[in-house]
Amino acid sequence: MKVLIFGDIYGKVGRFWLAKEIVSLKEKYNPDFIIANWENMTHWSGPNKNHLAFLKDLWVDIVTWWNHTLSRKMDILEELDGESPYALRPDNYYETDEFKLPWKWHAVYEKDWKKILVINLLSGVFLRVDVYNPFIRLEEILKQYNRDELDAIVVDFHRETTSEINAMALMQDWIASVVFWTHTHIQTNDDKILPKWTAMISDVWMVGAENSVIWADLEGLRQGFMTWWWLKKIEPREATEYVVNWLFVEIEDKKATKVEKIRINWKLN
Repeated sequence: MKVLIFGDIYGKVGRFWLAKEIVSLKEKYNPDFIIANWENMTHWSGPNKNHLAFLKDLWVDIVTWWNHTLSRKMDILEELDGESPYALRPDNYYETDEFKLPWKWHAVYEKDWKKILVINLLSGVFLRVDVYNPFIRLEEILKQYNRDELDAIVVDFHRETTSEINAMALMQDWIASVVFWTHTHIQTNDDKILPKWTAMISDVWMVGAENSVIWADLEGLRQGFMTWWWLKKIEPREATEYVVNWLFVEIEDKKATKVEKIRINWKLN
């Protein structure tokens, strides 16, 4: 099985470069599944209904969300709250029998007789959100499935701290096929296969404007960094340098056999 995973698609710029590169990447890597994060597709917070259709038109199979999960919930609620989930929200938000959150949180996707379990988790450390312990929740989820019936298990963990990265990677070695992390938006150089065959990378990065502050123009942020008074409107950077980041993983019998990070840089004249 071949899986392509790409990082946060930021706004109009990210959508443009995703559409530009995805055809050639699909031809080169011939993936069975494509996984993408889309929570910032619609002007840093989203996505909206049009961008849902945009990703489906590009043959993206599965999309994940993080701490902006419910930002535009009413626009796409009917589109996503069905039995066959296209988008996965973090699994470890709190719920009760009376108060249920919309959308699925983990699911098995099947295509061409291949089955992949995708799990989306969120850390509560430094993210200003209170969530159920992601380490405990992951163990609870995995107990619900017969691993012999799956071809791969992929975990997307959105977090701030590096201690959580290494702990979860080692805890899931030989259980998950791929564990990747997101949120810091800097592609890391630690892509590897662990001793018992789980592939990992600490951050995939993003699709958007390079030499930006995550995606934004510095001028809208300078006052905030200098004084902690965030009074100016934050705008996407109108850049001439762009970056597309992906992670490619090959998996055999749930075991990662190859992991390769992809970085494509574009500079407009």
